[in-house]
Amino acid sequence: DNFQIIDSNFVYAKEKLKELGVEKVDGILYDLGVSSPQLDEDYRGFSYRFDAPLDMRMDQDNKLTAKIIVNTYSYDKLKKIFKEYGESKFSSNIARNIVKYRESKEIDSTLELVDIIKSSVPYKERLKKHPAKQIFQALRIEVNDELNVLKKSLDDSLSMLNVGGRIAVITFHSLEDKIVKHKFLEVTKIDEISKGLPNIPLDKLPDYKLITKKGIKASREELDFNNRAHSATLRVIEKIK
Repeated sequence: DNFQIIDSNFVYAKEKLKELGVEKVDGILYDLGVSSPQLDEDYRGFSYRFDAPLDMRMDQDNKLTAKIIVNTYSYDKLKKIFKEYGESKFSSNIARNIVKYRESKEIDSTLELVDIIKSSVPYKERLKKHPAKQIFQALRIEVNDELNVLKKSLDDSLSMLNVGGRIAVITFHSLEDKIVKHKFLEVTKIDEISKGLPNIPLDKLPDYKLITKKGIKASREELDFNNRAHSATLRVIEKIK
């Protein structure tokens, strides 16, 4: 009956719940995607479809912006985040052209950056998908330190769960899903010595069990009315003792 929605700064969720006098919970739902309103608000700079300042901050008190990244990060650092966070095959070309472009002019807007990205990707590849999608994802992750925030938040959530309580996580790209998958496997596995015993002692059993053995993807019916769910994956875990 006591249901609370914690805003996008979920690294602070544990502290906010404590302020409300809540130490333990029965369920936690993560929806890790950028919200549709955020994508549609062009002034936030999340979308490569609108011209806007290069911002991408979830928390407006954050000092780091996408503009600072593209105008100050070295070639090597840009290449690294484009490859690791954006999983882009053209991270080298894009990083090189960003560094070259900014030698004569500061990069100010989203569409200015989109033009640089397009010029760095072969035409045939641009026909398959928008070339800026992966790069904008990488910049957003870097600006908001999303992967480290997710790791900390999962640890906090697991520690707050009541017996019988569940955590459900909806991710929207492979980097997030990999973190969730590995964390859930880590806390549900039985150690190698105990695994071979005919009767495993209760104290050797894990505190959690997987509810979803594999990530659940959106059905065709859901995709028909919500195409933005095409990259979503759901994983669920339960505290059992």
